[in-house]
Amino acid sequence: MWLFVVVLVIALMIPITAILLDSPLGRSLARRLEGQTDGGGGRGKEVRELERRVDVLESDLQDLTRSLTGMREELQFVQRLLEDPKKKSP
Repeated sequence: MWLFVVVLVIALMIPITAILLDSPLGRSLARRLEGQTDGGGGRGKEVRELERRVDVLESDLQDLTRSLTGMREELQFVQRLLEDPKKKSP
């Protein structure tokens, strides 16, 4: 009798395990385990990629700031010319 119960429990655990592993929870667990087996390199790559993107954005921001400063100076020059065209710029 006990042997029949053990075989039945094992037989029922196989499809239950397959259903759980194929679920989103099982896939999430598998991704997490894969990340741990490669030494966390996946996270390191993501962090390095984000750092690179931040550096690119910072350099673009500096370029835009320089451009905006130049445009302000040009606008001030044009305004001075429009106010008094006979007056020479310093």
